[in-house]
Amino acid sequence: MIHAATKGAEASGDSPLATDKAGDPILELRDISLSFGGVAAIKDVSFDILEGEIRAIIGPNGAGKSSILNVISGFYVPQEGRIVYRGARRPSLKPYQVARQGIARTFQSIALFEGMSVLDNVMTGRINHMRSGLLSQALWRGRAEREEVENRKFCEGIIDFLEIQHIRKTRVAQLPYGLKKRVELARALASEPKLLLLDEPMAGMSVEEKEDMCRFILYVNDEIGTTIALIEHDMGVVMDLSDRVVVMDYGRKIGDGSPDEIRNNQAVIDAYLGVVHD
Repeated sequence: MIHAATKGAEASGDSPLATDKAGDPILELRDISLSFGGVAAIKDVSFDILEGEIRAIIGPNGAGKSSILNVISGFYVPQEGRIVYRGARRPSLKPYQVARQGIARTFQSIALFEGMSVLDNVMTGRINHMRSGLLSQALWRGRAEREEVENRKFCEGIIDFLEIQHIRKTRVAQLPYGLKKRVELARALASEPKLLLLDEPMAGMSVEEKEDMCRFILYVNDEIGTTIALIEHDMGVVMDLSDRVVVMDYGRKIGDGSPDEIRNNQAVIDAYLGVVHD
């Protein structure tokens, strides 16, 4: 079982997922531009994500935030610019290849297998760690059996960590929205990501559900040591969780810095926070 920690605490050596926070860039976007039919979604955007940090991406609806995550995760290929991942320029990759590099994500709209149990959904996050062939899996003998047991044990640890033991055998379709969001987080963590992308992880949640999700995001970052990039509209959440914030508006980057720097950035205030000034 993985025990909880708070932000800023040292990663636990007892956790099978624990890593050291190096603080070097794990991913860099350099001069990224992306257009759809002549409409620019991202315009010459550059920023980095440091290993071990929580990096927030904010901006009004249509600012290009989800497009940024889709570029990072391989769903979109930019027309210009380059991506540097763990010190090396990344070629154009399909999403499953990006996942194999250690980048996982959740989606703004929940994307789970509704007819499957929570445990089975979380197990799908282990696909890239399964090495036995189809015949071996069908017969469930030898390596396939050992692999299944090991992966199931790993997923049970994540389920314990996110405190969803009581629903592990429940069909996802029967769960309330907030728990579905937590299951999606569990599935992403099952892949053992180095970089976790969260697209509006608290959208549509109640105050209590947001508090729980904030707590788990901090646990994942602090105890497991997972680097996190998240899109979120709740400014209280962003300012409390994030180490650094990048601000998008109409596809362009208009701010980048600590939460305090973003609070006092007049361009951000004008474009997003909506505070009237003299």
